[in-house]
Amino acid sequence: MRVDDIRVFIPAKDFTVSKAFYTALGFNGSDASEDLTLYEKGDCYFFLSRFYNQELATNLMMQLSVHDIDEAYEHISSIQGFDIKFTQIKTEPWGKVVYLWGPSGELWHVTEFNLR
Repeated sequence: MRVDDIRVFIPAKDFTVSKAFYTALGFNGSDASEDLTLYEKGDCYFFLSRFYNQELATNLMMQLSVHDIDEAYEHISSIQGFDIKFTQIKTEPWGKVVYLWGPSGELWHVTEFNLR
C-alpha cells in the first residue's frame, strides 16, 4: 500500500464560526460539500465538518508544525472575536509549542521542532 496523504475531519460546533476562525488562522478554505470545507496551507490539508460531538471535539488533538513559533504566536494572539484560548510559548526538550483550543474545543499543538 502506498500512502501519500492523511487528512483529519475536525468537528464544528458552529460551522460558520469555525470556518471564519480557520480563515483568520490563515488557512484557505473551499467547500467540498454543504457539510464539509477543505482547508489548506501549503501542502497541509484538513476537513472541517458540519458535525459535532462534544466528547470527540474536546479530545481531538492535532499538531501543526511551524518554522517560527514566535511568528505563529503573534498571529494566534492577534485573532479576535472567537471563543478560543491559547497558552504562552512553552519550551520543551524537543522544541517549542503553543497550545491552541479552537472554537469547538479541538486542541492544536502549534510546534516548532528543534533542528538537529
